Amino acid sequence: MKVAVIRKAHFNAAHKLWNDKWNVEKNKEIFGLCANEHFHGHNYILEVKVTGEIDPETGYVIDLKIVKDIIKDEVEERFDHKNLNLDTKEFKNLNPTAENIIVVIYDLIRAKLDAKYDLHIKLYETEKNIVEYPV
Repeated sequence: MKVAVIRKAHFNAAHKLWNDKWNVEKNKEIFGLCANEHFHGHNYILEVKVTGEIDPETGYVIDLKIVKDIIKDEVEERFDHKNLNLDTKEFKNLNPTAENIIVVIYDLIRAKLDAKYDLHIKLYETEKNIVEYPV
């Protein structure tokens, strides 16, 4: 019997959406306010869903402290209060769209989580803009 457990977390980060192959006008046309030369920020909310079998000895799918610590080490310490474009190696050459951010976060968490668990994450860039991975 599989059960899913979910841990929520948040981090605050600045970014600018930009494609160096395009001129200023095209970047503004495609990315709008997100192409602000002085960046802009979001209060991201992250939901990490781990699915697996209930351990008969503990009654847990996974101790949520393990998930909490992975999120802290791999996401919060890496991205919280950072400029994603300037302060992180993950986005030096990758446009920090919500879609790219969630794939990067998924890969970071997946690398630290036992393979016996299924992983699904949801990232709220705003209250109205949400991405999920995998789908």
